[in-house]
Amino acid sequence: MKRKRLPIAEAPVTTPRETSVPKVTAAETLIPEALIDDTRRILEASRAEKPKPCVVCGEQCAPTSTEGLCWVCRRLKLSAWRDTDTQMPAQE
Repeated sequence: MKRKRLPIAEAPVTTPRETSVPKVTAAETLIPEALIDDTRRILEASRAEKPKPCVVCGEQCAPTSTEGLCWVCRRLKLSAWRDTDTQMPAQE
């Protein structure tokens, strides 16, 4: 069931103070500080890792590539495989 809209004159007026986010004290923290610190260290370590270069062209390696290829070289390899699979063998 839909609620009726209040006319503008009857609508409650909110002040910026009422819509602000309440402050959370240290005793009310939901996530332990140790977990936050561990997560922060893991994120910083992952940012510090330099991507490996592609073994063919030297560009940044694709994150999902297990062969060490960039996304362009990987796509070229996959299309070359697809082309060889679709070719019919020559009959004599």
